[in-house]
Amino acid sequence: MKFAPLLGLVAGGLAGLGAADVQPRNFDANDYYVLHLDCDTRPDDVASRLGLRHEGPLGELADHHIFSTAKADHNVVGRALQERRRKRSLDGAADVLDRVRFSQKQKLHPPMQKRVIPPPPPGYHHLERSPETQADAAATQRQQHVMKTLGIADPIFDKQWHLFNPIQVGHDVNVTDVWLSGVTGKNATVAIVDDGLDMYSNDLKNNYYAEGSYDFNDHREEPRPTLSDDRHGTRCAGEIGAGKNDVCGVGVAYDSKIAGIRILSKLISDADEAIAMNYDFQHNQIYSCSWGPPDDGRSMEAPGILIKRAMLNGVQNGRDSLGSIFVFASGNGAASEDNCNFDGYTNSIYSITVGAVDRKGNHPYYSEKCSAQLVVTYSSGSGDSIHTTDVGENSCSDTHGGTSAAAPLAAGIFALALEVRPDLSWRDMQYIALHTAVPIDLEGDERQKTALGKEFSHTFGYGKIDSWALVELAKTWEKVKPQAWFYSPWLHVKKEIPQGGEGLQSTFEVTEDMLKEANLERLEHVTVTMNVEHACRGDVSVDLISPTGLVSHIATTRKMDKSEEGYDDWTFMTVVHWGESGVGTWTVVVRDTKVDDKKGTFIDWHLKLWGESIDASKAKQLPMPSEEDDDDHDVIATTTAGAATTSLPPQTHSPVSSVEVPSDHPERPTKPSKPTDASQTTADVIASPSAAESEDGTVTAAESPADGTTTAESSWVPPFLPSFSVSPRTQAWIYGSLGLIVVFCCGLGGWLWWARRKRLRNNPHDRYEFEPLNPSDSEGPNSGSGNAEKGRRGGELYDAFAGGSEDEEDLDDLVAGDGRRSISTANHDDDDDDDEEEEGGRGERQSSRLLTGDRQ
Repeated sequence: MKFAPLLGLVAGGLAGLGAADVQPRNFDANDYYVLHLDCDTRPDDVASRLGLRHEGPLGELADHHIFSTAKADHNVVGRALQERRRKRSLDGAADVLDRVRFSQKQKLHPPMQKRVIPPPPPGYHHLERSPETQADAAATQRQQHVMKTLGIADPIFDKQWHLFNPIQVGHDVNVTDVWLSGVTGKNATVAIVDDGLDMYSNDLKNNYYAEGSYDFNDHREEPRPTLSDDRHGTRCAGEIGAGKNDVCGVGVAYDSKIAGIRILSKLISDADEAIAMNYDFQHNQIYSCSWGPPDDGRSMEAPGILIKRAMLNGVQNGRDSLGSIFVFASGNGAASEDNCNFDGYTNSIYSITVGAVDRKGNHPYYSEKCSAQLVVTYSSGSGDSIHTTDVGENSCSDTHGGTSAAAPLAAGIFALALEVRPDLSWRDMQYIALHTAVPIDLEGDERQKTALGKEFSHTFGYGKIDSWALVELAKTWEKVKPQAWFYSPWLHVKKEIPQGGEGLQSTFEVTEDMLKEANLERLEHVTVTMNVEHACRGDVSVDLISPTGLVSHIATTRKMDKSEEGYDDWTFMTVVHWGESGVGTWTVVVRDTKVDDKKGTFIDWHLKLWGESIDASKAKQLPMPSEEDDDDHDVIATTTAGAATTSLPPQTHSPVSSVEVPSDHPERPTKPSKPTDASQTTADVIASPSAAESEDGTVTAAESPADGTTTAESSWVPPFLPSFSVSPRTQAWIYGSLGLIVVFCCGLGGWLWWARRKRLRNNPHDRYEFEPLNPSDSEGPNSGSGNAEKGRRGGELYDAFAGGSEDEEDLDDLVAGDGRRSISTANHDDDDDDDEEEEGGRGERQSSRLLTGDRQ
């Protein structure tokens, strides 16, 4: 019988061979490409056409395939597709390459970093105190009763305070009553996506799930630890599924199955990481991920497009369409003022982001504050760590911690819920987690009462997980309806951010009709995608204020972040507004917190509301993300799509919001409040259908307040002249241009009259007296220096009144060949700098934008 576990490992490993079907990659000799094909296209046909070898499907991503070829210096597939597009525009003939919807050449990149505990900041050790040694007598008696009743004989169970804390009573995950009720994680499976898992540990081998395991670093079936520091994944696995035996301690779901998916020990491609995130996703129910970009307070990185597709594929198709449950550690960079909203994994709506609280209920120095953090649970701090399994046959660890330890502890508790309710969707699990979270009291903590009646803080999210409450609610939980969403248009701001003050605000009004059309009943996640140019990104902070006055600090200042790249189509996420209707005015406030020579500009943003559908029968699946999702910046807000307003801060005292904004912003000078009347806001710019359209597509208009007061944008023209419904600056430009035209025409008419009189006086019978003039003057509007100048002015006047309208086609018909090029070239040479300064240079900027977070 002692060989039974080993036989089980072998049998499981053989079963896993069929599920793996992952071929080793040799990047030294080959190039690899991922192609997304039309569903009816044969990969072999594409391979034959391009001279590639078909390596197989890309994991569980439908119609995505991997191809290989001999190593080359250029992108073989990209060049072929580009050439095909050129030929297709000429001959229009069909080709199998026309069915390639997406292609990406694969590159090896460093793996994500484990959420290891960083060293404490200077002076922090003075705050560290060892936990009191005197246990509560009643609690100790209760602990002994649990051990005897359940037959727990594990030697370090009495040190696993996170499971039962007899010293700081109540500071644990409250799981022992769940076990006593018979719920221990049976029939639930958690995949540890990490640096490996020691399946030969006596604490783990009985619960090891081989079929759901794979090593993507060394391409083998067993994800066993190989490097000297490959201990992280095994320790995380012990927190979840360490068996009830005579080794170390127990896992929080000690009868659950645990799989190991190894991706953190070597260079890896996006293709393999994407396969890993969907690996055996019909049986791997929960993916525990204690890693991400560096927690250095400087990094800003998101998963590549293939990994984004894999995560969406997981929640749409994993677990028979109930959805994979992704659990991510929030990050250990709080001492560096890092924030999990600068991490594209933890701020994903598909992730349950988990922070940490220590054994005394305090906020550890490492756990990041974040609006995307849903809940917290116990980890290292206050002089102690998490006690769990380690690499080795009978090895234990007493140094595990950080948010790395919090995430798998939460994943194990979610496994308990799946035992009693395996039909819960990925969104149901998020609802249950936040509804049962216990708020944590902390002196000076900022908490807001949300629409759900729950309290939220950026430090602890909705609070700490309570295992008993979570499992009990899971038993009776009524499943939520399918997901729905609403996207606002892109809202153009293009204004310099004032320094050291209350910032620059932009608003968008969401109406009931909009959400009804979007089939959206109530909110869950809210995301804001935005562009900000700044010479020092870490000086910027951003707040999102909902119609009810709740505030999300979606971006905070970071003292270590000196990047000049700003925010480039970066998406921030918040769970603060869960349960709100979403109807009303949403406000984004961007602040430049330092007064120095490093200035910035708020370019544009758009709002995405996610939540529960009104009518489940009308729900639809979100399409797979693409590299072009956020490229359409010329889609602008109009009054038919909700009023969009951008406001500069007043020079005196005008506040931004009447609600008190909880302050966890380092170096934030003031708390904003909402204008009490329209006269408090200066320089309002409201987009409407009747507004004049500028060259980059931005719609602006000056509008007086409803109370009739005059703002700084009031029209200066006499009432008998049309205002064109544009800003005073634009009115001045239009009337100035009209004035120049009138003067020019009068001057030209006078000159022609004078020339005709002179001709008639000197030679009244000669009808050909103009022939001796320079013949080039009559060849076109751009011949000669004088006429070139006329061409330039003509271009200016055309651009001013047409604004890129269809009249441009008429001009093209009238001015042929070099004439048209001369107009556009002259106009660009003389005016481009001014146009870019005034209008933001959207066209040129957009053409050079990189896909955010794509490591390729």
